[in-house]
Amino acid sequence: MAADNPLSGRLDDDDYPAYTMGRAAEMLGTTPAFLRAIGEARLITPLRSEGGHRRYSRYQLRIAARARELVDRGTPIEAACRIVILEDQLEEAQRINAEYRRAAKAASDSSGPGSS
Repeated sequence: MAADNPLSGRLDDDDYPAYTMGRAAEMLGTTPAFLRAIGEARLITPLRSEGGHRRYSRYQLRIAARARELVDRGTPIEAACRIVILEDQLEEAQRINAEYRRAAKAASDSSGPGSS
């Protein structure tokens, strides 16, 4: 029966917008106003249900949780959002750099001495 359920694959998807604003706020221990504020600061952009309600993914909740940590330590919300954006960009750049290094190493290993 699980294979017949169209949601079965989506529930494991970090990008699937599974959480309502109320549930997301509850999970983060914050308020819907905080989620709206980080949305206005363009940290996250929740998808909208057919009825226009905000829906959040697990990935977005992790980003929001990091912003909340910074705000709880006294960082202004706009600055917290910018910090999280920069951290996310740095992580992505490091991931891409590691991929390039692996590809370059594989290329040099295959063209090195004795490879002919």
